[in-house]
Amino acid sequence: MNEVKKYVYSFEEGNAEMKDLLGGKGANLAQMVQYGLPVPPGFILTTEACLKYGEDPAFLDSVWDKVVSSMKDIEKKTGKTFGSGENPLLVSVRSGAPISMPGMMDTVLNLGLNDESVESLARVADDRRFAFDSFRRFIQMYGNVVHGVNGDAFEEVLEHFKSSLGVKFDNEIPAEKLVEVVARFKEIFKEKAGFDFPADPWQQLRNAVEAVFKSWGNPRAVTYRRLHKIPHTLGTAVNIVSMVYGNLGDDCGTGVCFTRNPSDGTKELYGEFLINAQGEDVVAGIRTPLPIVQMKTTMPEVYNELFEITTNLEKAYKDMQDIEFTIERNKLYILQTRNGKRSAGAAVKIAVDMVAEGLIDKKTAVGRVTPEQVEMLLHRQVDPTAENEVLAKGLPASPGAGVGVVCFDADDAVEMAKDGQKVILARPETCPDDIHGLFAAEAIVTSRGGMTSHAAVVARGLGKPCVSGCEDITIDLNKETITRGDKVIRKGDTITVDGSTGRVLVGGAPLMEASFSDDFQTVLSWSDEFARLQVWANGDTPEDAKRARAFGAKGIGLCRTEHMFMATDRLPVMQRLVVADTYEERLEALEELKVMQVEDFYGILKEMHGLPVIIRLLDPPLHEFMPKERDLEEELAELTADGNENTPAADKVRKIMAKVEALKESNPMLGFRGCRLGIVYPEISAMQSSAIFEAVLRLVDEGIEIHPEIMIPLVGVKTEMEFFRKQIDEIAKDYMEKSGKKFNYLVGTMIEVPHAALVADQIAEYAEFFSFGTNDLTQTTFGYSRDDAEGKFLGQYEEKGILPVNPFHELDREGVGVLMEIAVEKGRKVDPNLSIGICGEHGGNPSSIAFCHTAGLNYVSCSPFRVPVARISAAHAAMGRLK
Repeated sequence: MNEVKKYVYSFEEGNAEMKDLLGGKGANLAQMVQYGLPVPPGFILTTEACLKYGEDPAFLDSVWDKVVSSMKDIEKKTGKTFGSGENPLLVSVRSGAPISMPGMMDTVLNLGLNDESVESLARVADDRRFAFDSFRRFIQMYGNVVHGVNGDAFEEVLEHFKSSLGVKFDNEIPAEKLVEVVARFKEIFKEKAGFDFPADPWQQLRNAVEAVFKSWGNPRAVTYRRLHKIPHTLGTAVNIVSMVYGNLGDDCGTGVCFTRNPSDGTKELYGEFLINAQGEDVVAGIRTPLPIVQMKTTMPEVYNELFEITTNLEKAYKDMQDIEFTIERNKLYILQTRNGKRSAGAAVKIAVDMVAEGLIDKKTAVGRVTPEQVEMLLHRQVDPTAENEVLAKGLPASPGAGVGVVCFDADDAVEMAKDGQKVILARPETCPDDIHGLFAAEAIVTSRGGMTSHAAVVARGLGKPCVSGCEDITIDLNKETITRGDKVIRKGDTITVDGSTGRVLVGGAPLMEASFSDDFQTVLSWSDEFARLQVWANGDTPEDAKRARAFGAKGIGLCRTEHMFMATDRLPVMQRLVVADTYEERLEALEELKVMQVEDFYGILKEMHGLPVIIRLLDPPLHEFMPKERDLEEELAELTADGNENTPAADKVRKIMAKVEALKESNPMLGFRGCRLGIVYPEISAMQSSAIFEAVLRLVDEGIEIHPEIMIPLVGVKTEMEFFRKQIDEIAKDYMEKSGKKFNYLVGTMIEVPHAALVADQIAEYAEFFSFGTNDLTQTTFGYSRDDAEGKFLGQYEEKGILPVNPFHELDREGVGVLMEIAVEKGRKVDPNLSIGICGEHGGNPSSIAFCHTAGLNYVSCSPFRVPVARISAAHAAMGRLK
């Protein structure tokens, strides 16, 4: 007989291992019950129930009797009756996916209140004000979350009452006025929803459960999952928990705390609480909360209990915990624990500290620091010498610094960012509907809210600088202004957000690049222990090489020699080479260039002593070194206008113009470049090879260990590779014979056209290494010109789902990746020890690095500043954490 699938679980039936089924929130509540912690009674509808409901809403009918029986169990445990009787049971309804998605579905509190139960609640609590305050909160939350009634309509009523009473906070509205507020809220609900506010608590519960299930598919949730690459197939659980109250008086309160500081990682109980408040007050930013440390004096016994519980929870979960709690009549209740969101810097410090404390091992620590967080650590900071006027000081909610023009609407932020503007989003507080604006903005400023407000949590997750709780400023959304005293900042004005110190500065402050902490270096060194792929860097100068070593690169995977010819003192010599009519003229220019190249290669090889350096011979089309046609025409016109039409200067311009015309190609990317140039003009590649070996001999004389590798670009057939291998070997042999010194070197190629990948076994007969140039390999595989494609249609392709991602940002596995796999397999059949790497920009992309690991490459090479990201990505790929 088949076992009937279970869709409803009490807290006593679950544990932390069941988060895929019970959601993270529900699984952790169940686990805390297993630990014997003070958790209010409750139960969970599973993520599978959500997915079933998505297929057919009538599914809820089949499990409703289980919901009813679970509510009856809570009634027994609490001695209360749901939504009625002298001691009414009220519940909260919360969503909880397997992966934390903060703010994706708002909580509904006080569910079960109606005209009857609110009076019973007033009597049992001996507090009429509390009862009607709870009722007005419920109507507002239920109306907004379940039936889509805009919360602004309710807020306007509250503001009207506070203004007429001359009070500032909601909790200052007296009971008799709250009765009027409730009546007005019901009218608003009927006006907006089209029907009376439901009095039946069971109907309220069913509607709220359905709202949670539906929230999984709402646009902001879908957007959040897409931005964070969370699968759409997980579903969300529904957590139904009996209410406990933090707003019964001054012996009550509510708060959110972390077992460590989520901004900098300091080991301390960190967070905020409010006396005489409910949980939503803390995260909604309606009142500015108090630091948790103040609870030591206001509620010392509760603080000590909270400290002990939170300490034990961190030890149990072996990670920093984010904990929600409520205090009712001096009794502490734990409402939630989960692994806490943290800034990138905090993630690193916490990981290293927990290894030192023996809580986790090094492998776990590396796994706790994501490639995205490493990227965030490269964020800039405000130059400490900046003298910008301080507009306001708030809470340093998310570190880093951003400069941009102010806007006040999430939609505007998106549009302005599309136009290339750097935007600062300013709001009194943010909500989940603002997620697209937060993603588009450089930084965020709010006038309300604390370190655990929506803006703070989301900003930390996105790595955006954020300053929250700037109470000294007024943000007027209608006038689109930020005001402090006489100072007014308008839409379009530039400001600087310093999320590390909590300052908002007038104008654009100078920013400084980030620096690495010792903890960060420690995590990166650990990541190297677990990675199989090495990380090399692309660099064209000794300065690049020095930076690459500082970032931990194990070699130079691409030194682009054409970049060496663009300097103002070298370009004229290069142009003489290009316009030369005879072999002798070319040799003369090449000899001058060779002197420069020897110094270039000497400096780079010396800086990378002991590590490999791959030097690519000249690659781009020759016309790139020439002046633009329009500039030449203007120069000739000026000479003619001045009567110098028949001078040597004019003849020189005409000669260059003729050469530019001769070099003109229909498709330069596929034309006369790379190895094709060296075959037609072998003296060019011979000069570069000679320069490399002369630099090598100098370093040999100095006793410096070096590992030069010469890369032939754009090889497509084995005979091209054979040509260069013979040429370079003969030059090397000649230098060794004349000097009487031996040195090692390798000759290989860049695989960047499909034909090369398909005949890689033939090319491997002459190549000692392969390096995939995935920028060009992507262009030639797709038939896309990158500059044209990205500027004209790739954005539309992503938006319309034609392509899942831009293939120039993230490696295309189905086409380009398959060609790479073919090349690896064929090349290693000829030489099992063939060294193979990647040197395109994909070498710094985490997903692309994961593919390179799977494909069996030896290394990835990327820009020096991306090396740390690549190092952690290589470790995560080896651990199976990055696919």
